[in-house]
Amino acid sequence: MPLFLLSFLLLLCGAALPLLLWRRPLAAQRSAVCCAVAASAVGLVPVLRVLFTGVPASFSFPWSVPLASFSLLLDPLSALFAVPLLLLTGLAAVYGAGYLAACAGKKPLALAWAAFNLLTASMLLVFSAANAVLFLLGWELMAAASFLLVLFEHEREQARKAGFIYLAAGGTGALLLLGLFLLLGAGAPSMDFSDFRVPSGGAATAAFLLALGGFGLKAGFIPLHVWLPEAHPAAPSHVSAVMSGIMIKTGLYGIIRVLGLLKPWPEWWGWLLLGLGLVSCLGGALFALAQHELKRVLAYSSIENVGIILLALGLGVVAAACGAHQLASLAFAGALLHVFNHALFKGLLFMGAGAVLHGTGTGELEALGGLSKRMPAAAAFFMAGSAAACALPPLNGFAGEFLVYLGALRALNSPGSVALAGVLAGLALAAAGAVAAAAFTRAAGTAFLGEPRTERAAGAHAPGPLMAVPMFLLALLCLLSGLAAPLLLGPLSAAVSAGFGGYYGFAAGLEAMGPFLYISAAALCLLGLIALAAAKRRAFLGGRQPASGVTWDCGYAAPTARMQYGASSFAQPLTDFFQPLLRKLGQYPVISEYFPAKASFSTEAQAVFYNSVYTPAAVRLRDLAYRFSWLQHGRLQLYIMYIVVTLIGLLLWKL
Repeated sequence: MPLFLLSFLLLLCGAALPLLLWRRPLAAQRSAVCCAVAASAVGLVPVLRVLFTGVPASFSFPWSVPLASFSLLLDPLSALFAVPLLLLTGLAAVYGAGYLAACAGKKPLALAWAAFNLLTASMLLVFSAANAVLFLLGWELMAAASFLLVLFEHEREQARKAGFIYLAAGGTGALLLLGLFLLLGAGAPSMDFSDFRVPSGGAATAAFLLALGGFGLKAGFIPLHVWLPEAHPAAPSHVSAVMSGIMIKTGLYGIIRVLGLLKPWPEWWGWLLLGLGLVSCLGGALFALAQHELKRVLAYSSIENVGIILLALGLGVVAAACGAHQLASLAFAGALLHVFNHALFKGLLFMGAGAVLHGTGTGELEALGGLSKRMPAAAAFFMAGSAAACALPPLNGFAGEFLVYLGALRALNSPGSVALAGVLAGLALAAAGAVAAAAFTRAAGTAFLGEPRTERAAGAHAPGPLMAVPMFLLALLCLLSGLAAPLLLGPLSAAVSAGFGGYYGFAAGLEAMGPFLYISAAALCLLGLIALAAAKRRAFLGGRQPASGVTWDCGYAAPTARMQYGASSFAQPLTDFFQPLLRKLGQYPVISEYFPAKASFSTEAQAVFYNSVYTPAAVRLRDLAYRFSWLQHGRLQLYIMYIVVTLIGLLLWKL
């Protein structure tokens, strides 16, 4: 535990030093990056030790804050979440040094780097806090730091709008969590999680729903997702990688902790989680397919992946409620493994999108094209991340989804509702995977293949080493964690046991070991054949350059970029089919002559939930608030009277 505390202190130093070096932005950046990388390296040692040995570590010292104690507990579940946190934030800090270097003297880099390290420290605190007050402190610090980072480009209206929506969602979630902890801590000797008394009946249901709402607003599953597609594209790309890869997982971590506390589970809890997961994974994939901006595609893809994790949790809860504990362990293991894997490949994808923004100045898909010739390394890394996101073996995105598929298939042999849950989970996962494959084929193909559509794309430049090396390491981790999936089953079983109960973890490892060994062996053979073919090709060429020529041009002597498929035309058949859900707006050309000189065509994907649900609700809430505006009259004496009356009322209630 001393190394874990040292990691936490290094992050706090990394938040303070940039502010002290405010007038020297590059020095502030270097100090923050060094602290972030050192904290990641130091923190990984105790976290990996806990994860692979299964032996928890704890730390506590007296704290004078009412109801609070500075108590930390690092068990296998929190370690499983902390490993990708430390890996991704350390690499994102190095990437950010290259990404933000051009902003020195133009943007407040000191504040941005202080907020970045504070965000990392607060997430580490959330994953390790053993006291509710300490947890909420870390939760609110996380919200404040990420809010500052979302507003990094505050001169843009989109960033200000995203910050406001994120602030409103975060405040609402914090209120729900406050109610949750008050309910769980009622009658307990302290607000330590170990002292919480497990409620039953209606109180347990209320606690579950409060947790689902409060933590769900951070996890970003549908319909609590409206802040996510706005905030993630607005933040700098290395911050988007951390927010999407790790920060939304704090919500899932909270849901898992509350589920572990509220056993036994009613079956309908599992159906609710399953339904939310089904809607989120399918809806996220469909909305990703309809987006025109690269980072918005990735933001909606994160909603899809959160839906996959919820789908697995729902299947596990239904199975556990019906007594199928071995099946439940498979589903829970799939959920946790996908948490880890998604952090790696989504961090890689956001960094790849950042390389595109850095090299071209735009993320609009219709303004890109041909980037694989101008930034080949970034193109290769983004393609690798896309393959992982589409769950293609041997990359890591396949491993977590394979466990969920395995659980869904095993559920078919179970009676009654468990079999139905398995059918729904398997079909939803397959459908979401197909749509996600189309979405990433569209995004990667439009951006990197073909010919440049604009001068920005034609003049793109490759990212520097500070940006390229973290992407390479993440791509390598995506491959290695996919190949080494059998070795991860032991730590994964320990994490499942810590989160859901001891009788789940061991079954998960035994059930999946055999299939994973076959898959890893087949993947290694495939990679060996590819390496052998590449070596044969090099030997055959003997140092000669391969001949090149014009491809078949369909009868056009001089094809141009205007003749190739764009993002809208590629996705049109699918988006038109799902038009009732997407409500896509389009402006179609009106051609009134045989040989028109020019024509225009545009489509726009609406924010359906934001426009149809949240905006009308916000308008009604504002109108209701205006009816009480007479309370806000500007007289200080009456404000003091409000406070005094409230305090007297609280004292009387306490007596």
